[in-house]
Amino acid sequence: MKPALQLKLSQHLALTPQLQQSIKLLQLSTVEMQQEIERYLLENPMLERDDDGPTESYAAAQQFDSPDKTSQTDNTAAPESREDVQGEPPMTPDDVDDDRWSSDAGTFTGAGRDEDDDTDPQDSHAANVSLREHLGWQLGMTQMSERDRSLVRFLIEALDDDGYLATPLEELWETLPAEYEVELEELDIALRHIQNFDPTGVGARDLRECLLLQLKVEEDCAERTLAMAIADKHLELLAARDFARIRRLTGCDDEILKGAHELITSLNPRPAAGYSQIEARYITPDVIVKKLKGKWTAYINPDAYPRLRINRLYAEILAKQRRGNGNLSGQLQEARWLIKNVQQRFETIHRVTQAIVDRQRQFFEHGEVAMRPLVLREIADLLGLHESTISRVTSQKYMATPRGIFELKYFFGSHVSTDTGGACSATAIRALIKQLISAEDGKKPLSDSQLSEILGQQGIVVARRTVAKYRESLNIPPVNLRKTL
Repeated sequence: MKPALQLKLSQHLALTPQLQQSIKLLQLSTVEMQQEIERYLLENPMLERDDDGPTESYAAAQQFDSPDKTSQTDNTAAPESREDVQGEPPMTPDDVDDDRWSSDAGTFTGAGRDEDDDTDPQDSHAANVSLREHLGWQLGMTQMSERDRSLVRFLIEALDDDGYLATPLEELWETLPAEYEVELEELDIALRHIQNFDPTGVGARDLRECLLLQLKVEEDCAERTLAMAIADKHLELLAARDFARIRRLTGCDDEILKGAHELITSLNPRPAAGYSQIEARYITPDVIVKKLKGKWTAYINPDAYPRLRINRLYAEILAKQRRGNGNLSGQLQEARWLIKNVQQRFETIHRVTQAIVDRQRQFFEHGEVAMRPLVLREIADLLGLHESTISRVTSQKYMATPRGIFELKYFFGSHVSTDTGGACSATAIRALIKQLISAEDGKKPLSDSQLSEILGQQGIVVARRTVAKYRESLNIPPVNLRKTL
């Protein structure tokens, strides 16, 4: 064996750094893209935010194509207006047919919304105060010894986010140091104190006790007495909607049973849920869809479009250097790529969104029941893009419409054949099932087989198993759990 040189031909796919960056930006959500841009702004001095709009940023990217071009003042390569960059034509409030959009771009006010603020002050209080803080404040208002206060605080810390004491008292008692000489009865008394605090039902050890604590403060009547008996001994029968057996075991009539059932369903099984610290996640839509002059049109949301430009000071310094600075030249190239790729990202999103809007025009007019079947390949073939590109564009990108905010993927779905040889969208079928169930007789709810027959009468051929799958996806319980008195 000896070393030798060989000539070999092969084919492989090589992605340029610019193309890699373009693909990466395309698949990021708006929030992730903003974070990525912030990273570039911190690392690259050639890049800065443009508070004057994207027109100058695009012009700068063209003007500083190379250090030799920095002295040029010809902006013919730049768009004539901001709308050319974003694909958004000039728009005035008079153009908007739907009065549910405010003058602030991208703000959806909702139809028929009262301008008066009817927010419950308690909701605001609960959102700003934790459960333990709320209970601790009430503890400070009570008259008890310091030892009892310590035991109450100990149990407050043991409560879960729903306000339940999930750990048995015996186990908590065993964790206390022996030198404290705490009796189990003292812990039980401390728990009774907590159960008298607000919100009613806090400190319960299970659902049964939680409901009973809330029923005890209700006005005494026959319905309350029956409700307490059901909560104490017949919760499983109530969950199964076995009203006949409940009547047989309690000897009540339908009227009182109906009142007791309504009373129980009005109670809160999670009394401390309002005090849970839930982090709100806000969605910034990438595209806004409006009906202008009788046509549904998609526009890029200005609030989602990052305004970037080349830092002129650094670019001029680089242009004056005869030999140039390798580091600054690379950062200039990177900044120019980023500006162009961001623009290309939003142009692609706009094209795909407008194609979706054109295909789903009936949805915007009539709602979910008018949704038509749509697959990624249909949009890809229409726009001359690859199917994987459409998949990247529609993932984690959102569209604001008068009917709400939807992810672009929402408008794609499978189809079910009709007896006329056509196809019906799965989303439309789910909407029809939801309508049928919402209009059903509570005493005789529709079974999955009956729903399948009704859909068949409307020309939609769908099996019972498919109906059950769609119903479960809508979080609608089965027929036996939808039965009412």
